[in-house]
Amino acid sequence: MTKTPATPAKRPARAPVLSRRALNRATLARQLLLERAAMSAEAALTHLVGLQAQNVKPPYHALAARLADFDPMELSGLMGERAAVRIVTMRSTVHTLTADDALVLRPFSQAALDRELRMFRRGLVGVDLDRLAVLARAHVEEEPRTLAQLRTELLRHWPDADPQSLGIAARARLPLLQVTPRGLWRRSGQVALTTAEHWLGRALADDPAPDDIVLRYLGAFGPASVKDMQAWAGLTRLRDAFERLRPGLRAFRDEHGVELFDLPDAPRPDPETPAPPRFLPEYDNLLLSHADRTRVMDPVHKDRTWTGNQPHRTFLVDGSLAGVWRLDEDRGGGGTGVRLTVQPFAELDGRRRQEVLAEAERTARMLGGDGDGDGDGGATSSCDIRFGEVLPGR
Repeated sequence: MTKTPATPAKRPARAPVLSRRALNRATLARQLLLERAAMSAEAALTHLVGLQAQNVKPPYHALAARLADFDPMELSGLMGERAAVRIVTMRSTVHTLTADDALVLRPFSQAALDRELRMFRRGLVGVDLDRLAVLARAHVEEEPRTLAQLRTELLRHWPDADPQSLGIAARARLPLLQVTPRGLWRRSGQVALTTAEHWLGRALADDPAPDDIVLRYLGAFGPASVKDMQAWAGLTRLRDAFERLRPGLRAFRDEHGVELFDLPDAPRPDPETPAPPRFLPEYDNLLLSHADRTRVMDPVHKDRTWTGNQPHRTFLVDGSLAGVWRLDEDRGGGGTGVRLTVQPFAELDGRRRQEVLAEAERTARMLGGDGDGDGDGGATSSCDIRFGEVLPGR
């Protein structure tokens, strides 16, 4: 009797490949950088899962690049009403987040802060970290304290400890946020700290599961690999969350074969979709939130956005990093004059040069006169847009 050959098992189809340009356009769409969004500042903060904010100005600049008719006072108002806050979360760096997200993302980021704290353990010999957390909480909840004031208080209890390490320990063990007026538009002040629970009158989320945050990350930064999200969060061991979510996600590969995940219905525009110039702040999350940044940055430009320890504001042309810019203010005569200087990495052709100039003027008029001092600024009375020399490579 002839044996019927067994039917071979059906092999799963290979995930489709997304080109670098396709990834670029998809990421720009999620980041609201292909077309400015008609959404509120609060909705944008939620969608983008916060904005990196080591300095005061970057969140304002980031939203100016992304939102139609953005008014900086809208974000400032959210902070004044405690609907948005400045707090250390992803990558152990300060982010501007909605209050709701701060209460979730601060405990989600705890492992990153614990890792940072271990780097300072030599300065904390003999320090009881549980007692330090209790003492620090009482001190900053009595009234907001500067970091220097907090260190001074902790040194009374551990005089032989390293002052910087004591401050890092307090930040790692407690959800310290920066109270206003720090971060307000044109009214910012020095950093003063209290706990998120005290400032917001609510408790932190209890051990938030990463699955929902994975979905939100993909919505803002996808398609992305596990390593991409780990770079954004400053965390490891997120593979299990992606595997749990795999049945509801779409899988792709990049040109190097790396597996990428995405939400099924998220926008993935045609790779030939035009990408207009956009002026971004220093520390913009677009450039910091993937392990592989080549979707928005040619590797030859990797070290051209910093001088020493000073980061530069950057701009995009055709969706990719194309140069740096600065905004200088000149008050006087009853108005505010500003000069925006554009320094490209390479010569721009005539059409692109004109597009960059138009975007530069829009940016200058929206953000002109931005400062951290007191006062409400006033309207921009004049804009001087200049091209500097092509920035030499390194």
